[in-house]
Amino acid sequence: MTLATVLRGLLGGLVTTALFALAPSDAQVRDTERTDTAERTLAPYFIVDRAEPGVDALPLKSTSVDVKVSGVIADVRVVQRYRNEGTQALEARYVFPASTRAAVTALTMRIGDRVVQAQIREKQAARREYDGAKQAGKSASLLEQHRPNVFQMSIANLLPGDEIDVELRYSETIVPTDGTYRFVFPTVVGPRYNGAPGRESHQAEIWIAQPTLRAGVAPKAALAMTVEVASPIPVQELASPSHRFVVEGAGSRSVKANLPAAVEHANRDIIIDYRLAGREIASGVLVHEGRDENFFLAMIEPPVRVAADAIVPREYVFVLDVSGSMHGFPLDTAKVLLRGLVANLRPTDTFNIIPFAGGHSMLARQSLPATRDNVELARRFIDGQRGSGSTELLAALRGALALPAEADRARSFVIITDGYVSIEKEAMELARANLGRANVFAFGIGSSVNRFLIEGLARAGRGEAFVVLNPQQAAIEADRLRRYIEAPLLTRIRVGFRDFEAYDVDPPQLPDLFAQRPVVLSGKFRGAPVGAMEITGLTATGEFHRSIDISTNRTPEAQTQALATLWARSRIATLSDYQKLVHDSAAVKEITALGLQYGLLTDYTSFIAVDHVVRNPTGVQRSVDQPQTLPEGVSELAVGEVPSTPEPEFLSMAAAAGGLMWWLRRRRRETVHA
Repeated sequence: MTLATVLRGLLGGLVTTALFALAPSDAQVRDTERTDTAERTLAPYFIVDRAEPGVDALPLKSTSVDVKVSGVIADVRVVQRYRNEGTQALEARYVFPASTRAAVTALTMRIGDRVVQAQIREKQAARREYDGAKQAGKSASLLEQHRPNVFQMSIANLLPGDEIDVELRYSETIVPTDGTYRFVFPTVVGPRYNGAPGRESHQAEIWIAQPTLRAGVAPKAALAMTVEVASPIPVQELASPSHRFVVEGAGSRSVKANLPAAVEHANRDIIIDYRLAGREIASGVLVHEGRDENFFLAMIEPPVRVAADAIVPREYVFVLDVSGSMHGFPLDTAKVLLRGLVANLRPTDTFNIIPFAGGHSMLARQSLPATRDNVELARRFIDGQRGSGSTELLAALRGALALPAEADRARSFVIITDGYVSIEKEAMELARANLGRANVFAFGIGSSVNRFLIEGLARAGRGEAFVVLNPQQAAIEADRLRRYIEAPLLTRIRVGFRDFEAYDVDPPQLPDLFAQRPVVLSGKFRGAPVGAMEITGLTATGEFHRSIDISTNRTPEAQTQALATLWARSRIATLSDYQKLVHDSAAVKEITALGLQYGLLTDYTSFIAVDHVVRNPTGVQRSVDQPQTLPEGVSELAVGEVPSTPEPEFLSMAAAAGGLMWWLRRRRRETVHA
């Protein structure tokens, strides 16, 4: 067999594999009427635009959001309106996103004049109650959590002509960074890559197989939002980098913003930024004295950032997602970011770049000094990346960890991705298990990133999380990372209490503080709210100490009743973010108990509402899955990702083989004409 024949076979096989991977399969174009989950592949798929007579495939008609921010606590009310415009009874299922900080405390179902308040139940018990009501012909609503930022609503026995409103309420704490308070309302769950069964990237969860609209197809459900920020200090400015709000009252102590109802709002996160007059960071203690338990939430102003006198030489390992979901706008933005990050390196730093999709490659076998020539080499390497293929994040992280390290260098891993994977906890566990080897900084790229992964990786790796919405923000965020790494504000943080009997304090250990952001603690206390909190640590200039008197620094707050649920939500996050809970029954029991005691939605507790009027005696109904919109800027390749997609090194081999084939053909022609 000649070399030319071998190369033809190699190149042909690679091209065939690439074309096969990019072509939509039968599983990816099946429609939502299919209910036999045993036949479903657990991956996102495109919905076929083919309406069945009598079936309303898009029963969600609108979502309205009302946000009231008082002090540092946001109270959010979300109303989803479902209407059956077909002629058959339906079960409507809708997977939707949530804030990573949301403490969901209430669910209400309204059918005409009837109002049903949901109850919190253990997850499997709630599912059994829902299935029973569904079969009995009763209208029912079930709210389940698949991730801290991914929920599913199921509505049973939605009859022709029915209009059902489902209202959920949640609270969250808003913590300022660099003087800016940011509220985020996610609107779409990005398509998650799920590897083949047997691979570590695979999760056997049906919700991942969500139907998705084709690129450019707008959602049918309108979205509207109102926001009111009330503060004892005038709100200097309020703006949204994502949507066009109408703002009233800027400069006063009560500012309102309105986003009129429209379908085009629901393809990207809604972001609200505001600053207080003087750019002060709110600090103080919120206290709630309950009947059985007392709670506190402390926000303590950080030290002023100063330049470090001596900066330790660093190694930066940049792990870049080049999978199909990053194709186009996200990867273009990531390239701008990465070029800026590399350009900001000092000559004494070293660096490496690991692009990954189905497999991963690297710029060099070991990290390179940040010389002018190596930075230019990196720029060409970055420019040559293309977005396609699957998203094997864990293998890439292990590849980064396996790089040889220098003992006298501080190492930082910088992960750049949209986060569209289903193995969030496994990635967090990997970062947490290697804390002694590096800090982790995570950059979410795009309009609707998986914040659970981005924020969780940073927490697990004791670093910082960043979200880059567009290329214009990339340079700003690159500079922020440089400032954060070069001069951490506060390290070795310790918290003590004087004459204040605090317990169940969360988080139990505080990570290094990189951002200009308050130290935030929540917990319970016994006795009177008196005494002081003592914060100590190290800054670039020496020891740091701050004492806050609880009795004189208590912040008046009308919403302190939310402190119990916010504490419980924080405790649940601490228990669940980094652990593979299937192997930790004690943690599962504690999370379940917290959810039931404080009325919270968790991985193991759900909200169930049942109208006891039998409205559909036969119980016969069609199940339809409300399709997701592709997030703004995300390519259809995100849905087309399959485990057989070519890996980056294979594509490089294909390009090399193609060049050799061209050279051989040219050589043959020259021989013939000679």
